[in-house]
Amino acid sequence: MTTIQFDDKGLVPAIVQDAQSKQVLTLAYMNEESLTKTKETGETWFYSRSRQELWHKGGTSGNTQRVTEIRYDCDQDALVILVEPAGPACHKGDVSCFSDVLWKQESTGTPEQNRYAIIEELEALLAKREAERPEGSYTTYLFDEGVDKILKKIGEEAGEIIIAAKNRDKEELTWETADFLFHLLVLLREQKLPLDAVLQRLQDRHAGKKE
Repeated sequence: MTTIQFDDKGLVPAIVQDAQSKQVLTLAYMNEESLTKTKETGETWFYSRSRQELWHKGGTSGNTQRVTEIRYDCDQDALVILVEPAGPACHKGDVSCFSDVLWKQESTGTPEQNRYAIIEELEALLAKREAERPEGSYTTYLFDEGVDKILKKIGEEAGEIIIAAKNRDKEELTWETADFLFHLLVLLREQKLPLDAVLQRLQDRHAGKKE
């Protein structure tokens, strides 16, 4: 049976991560009681070291975090909490408490190694748009309108892909495919379905394929 190793103050650090985009949202602390309440309610509960009391994330703001999975490290003294956030994680209104960059090194990977970097960037951006809903954003408009509007756009883009392919127009096909993939990512975000789950299904199918 797993035994979490709390420190001498009865606390364990908990890294909260978006279950879909994998963006780190915040770092908080849990004691045994808050960890138990988190598992019982399915939403994050933490222990405030400054106030020395339990607090329910979103209990006041409404920006709750639905827990999908709790992981622990090899020493059993740190947790990763995968969540579906209902709003910004940061009290300043940012989607993540780690929005400010202290230092960044440019990637030295080849274009082939970085070919899917844009997908990760879009996933992080969509998480931010869904949580913060900035005015004037097209993505905000899609999330506000809901699944019917998103599905309509996916249907439109799929039709445009068919037309471009039938016309053998590679330039148009490139544009329409990009639009389709963008709206598909929006749909996955709205449905709370991680892209990783789709990729894993592809991997499972490929592994089971007879060569």
